[in-house]
Amino acid sequence: MDPLALDEAKTSEDSGEPEPGSQWEHEPLSQIPVKVLRGHADSVSSCQFCFSDTRLLTGSRDQTAIFWDVETGTPLMVLKGGHSAAITRCCLVPKTNRVITSSWDKKVNAWDLETGKILWTKTQGGILMSCSVSGDGKYVASASDMESALYLNCADTGQRLHYLKGHHKSTITSCQFDAQSQHLASVSADRSIKLWDLCSHKTTLSINSAHTNVISSCCFTSNGQYLCTASWDRTLQLWDIRAGSFRTKGGVQLKKGHDGCVSSCAFSSDASVLVSGAYDRTVTLWDMRGLRKTLILKGHSDWVTDVNISTDKNWVISSSKDCTVRLWNIEQYENIPAVIETRRTQGMGFQIVKCEECGRCFSVSRLENSSSMISKCVFCRLKSPLRDLPAPPPL
Repeated sequence: MDPLALDEAKTSEDSGEPEPGSQWEHEPLSQIPVKVLRGHADSVSSCQFCFSDTRLLTGSRDQTAIFWDVETGTPLMVLKGGHSAAITRCCLVPKTNRVITSSWDKKVNAWDLETGKILWTKTQGGILMSCSVSGDGKYVASASDMESALYLNCADTGQRLHYLKGHHKSTITSCQFDAQSQHLASVSADRSIKLWDLCSHKTTLSINSAHTNVISSCCFTSNGQYLCTASWDRTLQLWDIRAGSFRTKGGVQLKKGHDGCVSSCAFSSDASVLVSGAYDRTVTLWDMRGLRKTLILKGHSDWVTDVNISTDKNWVISSSKDCTVRLWNIEQYENIPAVIETRRTQGMGFQIVKCEECGRCFSVSRLENSSSMISKCVFCRLKSPLRDLPAPPPL
């Protein structure tokens, strides 16, 4: 038996009906406790920690969004009646009690969490695949399959501010604001990545052929420096948006983490951990300092559709096509023998680079080298410190 695998919980008296609410499930040999949340009647498409990790927000193909209490695992509010088709994404508007939902019914809804009522509704031009709210709470972006377009609306009133027609060559699968509310990233079935600047109202970055299959999801680090993309080609890639090293080296690829198409990804608040979910029914944790896979969480009985990680990095949440949400307690995961063995066999995540000036070999962190393109050893860099200093950032 896989020590990290968890069997699905037994239902009451073989009736086939799941028990409401949630419960702790812990196999005798399992080393990762997990809380299973049941409340949706169909595939759960979206999950998110909110309110200092004390609440969860989930959206589903059953046309509802549920607001959960993390400690008890019980639903606090069910948002329903606003959509006539599957909810594809739900987001909390920062520093408010408002929730934004997007749906296949072409609508974006803004909900009041105190009353459960809809504050405004906007019908866009096509089926909505994703939505995102800017870090300052001013804007709502939604991605439509019609004309591969992005819509930008006012978060307070729903007023349409911008319509980016033909932003990609094919369906936009996901859109995401950075925490600084400066850029809106979008990824597509055309395998391209684009960054739209909220100040200049222009596309400032476009990366083509980043993956060999559909790019399904993207996420920013909290400082906005790195963007991660997840793809159906079973890999994730890291892009240093600020340094732009990918222009000469390409993205840093994270592979062999999943046996199926990767559906989702999320960074921890300090960018030290990346979580990914996939159609192979697993959730993978990645150590960003060493750029290596550290742990695979098994337990879902169907595709993992979305993932998120708490601010303190003690909890991972995953939603699935199996109609459940799982809350994984990873607080002690570094002490698990499987993780210790993985770190021992994969090393510390350093690579050997040959100095272009003196020819000596030296070690450098993979992530550091990918972002700053270090090509000289420390001795050669000390000989000409001014020449090798990076250029100052633009004002």
